[in-house]
Amino acid sequence: MNKIEEAQEILEDLGMPRAQSNEISAYTFLALCGISENDKWNKAYRRSLTITKGIMTFIYEKYEKEYAPNTRETFRRQVLHQFVQARVADYNPDNPELPTNSPKAHYAITDPVLAVAKYYGKKSYMKKVDDFIKRQGSLRDKYSGERKLHKVPVKSPDGSIWELSPGKHNILQADIVEEFASRFIESPQLLYLGDTAKKNMIVAKDMFKEMNVNLTEHDKLPDVVILDKKRNWLFLIEAVTFHGPMSPKRIIELKKMFDNCNIGIVFVSAFPNFTEFKRHSNEIAWETEVWISENPDHLIHYNGDRFYGPR
Repeated sequence: MNKIEEAQEILEDLGMPRAQSNEISAYTFLALCGISENDKWNKAYRRSLTITKGIMTFIYEKYEKEYAPNTRETFRRQVLHQFVQARVADYNPDNPELPTNSPKAHYAITDPVLAVAKYYGKKSYMKKVDDFIKRQGSLRDKYSGERKLHKVPVKSPDGSIWELSPGKHNILQADIVEEFASRFIESPQLLYLGDTAKKNMIVAKDMFKEMNVNLTEHDKLPDVVILDKKRNWLFLIEAVTFHGPMSPKRIIELKKMFDNCNIGIVFVSAFPNFTEFKRHSNEIAWETEVWISENPDHLIHYNGDRFYGPR
């Protein structure tokens, strides 16, 4: 392996998240350790470096890798900030009283991590890594734990528990599955649920095939799709937080996608509150339904000649 790959391996072993075990992070780590391509890791040493004239200059001179001046903030926000959090680097060790935006702001490898780096490639290396993790913990685990702490749990009609990524859009989706479905769908079966972080979290491909809906990777399903097994109705539901409701244009797109579907379709626009509903009220297509999470027991019918049911 070259030094970049070795540095990435060390960072991964130290429990750094993937975003802080990438190439720019490896270059930064090498600069802080003072390691050139032909140096052995036991030559690593601690010294304080500023970002531009220290770290970026070292990378250019020793590895002939040039970063544009405007990437200084990338180094600071996406690498060094996390290095400090993980106790991989010290911030302003020579002058802790420096103001946040001082041009003299500097960083140095911490002594515990320096001890790990010096043993890279030796038998006792992993023991040094384990000692560091026991004392400092893993930033990767910490970030993972924080993400898990803020996950949005959603219980599907069959009792399965899913965890959506944080955010108001996914909170509304959870409300649709748990609150809307329990009130307005007699025998609900969740066929599709998206996630802002993972697009296709639940996709019942076999069920779509049974309904003569052949999905492709280019199809944009609504946020939530629920089958009413008792009435043989299919609910296509948009969760409206940062994109639009069931507009006439969206209805045409979905009708084309479900053109061969052998089940009656109900189009629903779901909103978190009346404020959001009012913002989009002029966009909503006729003969569709509106549900507002903050008032979950009622529907607003945009139907011209009939109430709630398939078009």
